[in-house]
Amino acid sequence: MRKILISVLPVLLLGIVFNCTSVTKQNAPIDTQKIHIQREWMLVSLGNFTKADLMKQKAKIDLTAKEEEGKIRGGAYMGCNNMSFTAEFKNNGEVKILGLLSTMKACQNMELESEFQKKFETMTKFTVEGHFLTLYDNKGNAMKFVASDWD
Repeated sequence: MRKILISVLPVLLLGIVFNCTSVTKQNAPIDTQKIHIQREWMLVSLGNFTKADLMKQKAKIDLTAKEEEGKIRGGAYMGCNNMSFTAEFKNNGEVKILGLLSTMKACQNMELESEFQKKFETMTKFTVEGHFLTLYDNKGNAMKFVASDWD
């Protein structure tokens, strides 16, 4: 009996150890608290617009809403209209931005807003490096943000 127990016990322990290891799912939503995505981000780079242009327009996205089912209901402002969207950030660096809606005010200079609306939903990848969030599309175009709570 003792010999059987001694030979079976190591097999059981190895089985427990190997079955209890966790693997990160690449397609799973990220832990937004750990990555710290849920904050307000100021746009600092988009196409040919200068940083001064972007700051003057107070260009930003707001991802501070509560995450629900892996998705964040966000807002954006590019100097004229208020916009809303849904964003889903994944562990593998992918992002899905869906349902970009905007108010319909007509403003004198809407170049930044038009460019942002045209490109924002095409973004498919993201990186967070320090206080910077960068979104990329499949063609290598990027838009870069800095956390507004960072000095």
